[in-house]
Amino acid sequence: MTPDLSVTLGTLTLPNPLIAASGCFGYGLEYEHVVDLASLGGVVSKGLFMKERQGHPPPRIVETPAGMINAIGLQGIGVHRFVKEKLPLLRAAGARTFVNVCGTTLDEYVEVSKVLSQADGIAAIELNISCPNIKEGGIQFGCSLNGTYDVVSAVKKATHLPVIPKLTPNVTDVASFARAAEDAGADAVSLVNTFLAMAIDVETRRPKISNVMGGLSGPAIRPIAVRMVWECYQLVKIPIIGMGGIGDARDALEFMIAGAAAVQIGTQNFIDPFVWSKVLDGLAEYLTRHNLSKLSDVIGTFDPTPPKAVHA
Repeated sequence: MTPDLSVTLGTLTLPNPLIAASGCFGYGLEYEHVVDLASLGGVVSKGLFMKERQGHPPPRIVETPAGMINAIGLQGIGVHRFVKEKLPLLRAAGARTFVNVCGTTLDEYVEVSKVLSQADGIAAIELNISCPNIKEGGIQFGCSLNGTYDVVSAVKKATHLPVIPKLTPNVTDVASFARAAEDAGADAVSLVNTFLAMAIDVETRRPKISNVMGGLSGPAIRPIAVRMVWECYQLVKIPIIGMGGIGDARDALEFMIAGAAAVQIGTQNFIDPFVWSKVLDGLAEYLTRHNLSKLSDVIGTFDPTPPKAVHA
């Protein structure tokens, strides 16, 4: 019997829990020659504002031990070009398209969401209120409980699409932000975005990226992200999408056992663009080995009882 890898996110049913994370998968079409987009649970677009955005000047990415720091600055083509140029191709490829919505003001979040609501072929809106790489908008909402509530509430009133705010880890208590999003009507939450970080060239004593600071992603952040998913799972009832340094099936399972209904893979795309089929095979193997028929049966099954000590 083939294990059932499907999961549900509110009103959405996905064939499997694997979603390509925003910013690490282009607009999805860039990877079409190496992965069948229809085989993924979903694809999240690059962040979109109303207008095109150039982002920060290079250098914008630096590798670090077990991760990378990026400060792309949300470069993008703008929502109107996306709807005209990219969305029809994503529909043709059978992708379940989540659109990462950005804004420098609350009104911009609302206007971008309204444009997307009139388009065909969008599964959900992921509200980017957590990018650490720009000074205006975004994280100003995501680091304020009232700001989180206000932007989620405003977008919910402007769209019929599911709204999924992407939460920042750069706060003291991320679970309280998940609760604020839930109270505002969010259909799910995704977490975590990158951790604010920096890298210094010791020879020049200058920053390695032009923005000085950027967002740390990759395996280095995974244990913290898993902990944050677990904390949110204790406090909210809406589905959680977990992410942060996922490179194989065991990583994905950690997040799901902690409470995530689905997961996003980002940085690993730069290392292994064929990661998707490997993770799916690993998930199926895990279910078979544990005599489970459905992947959804593992969600939130974490037992916090400490392990027994091993004596020599």
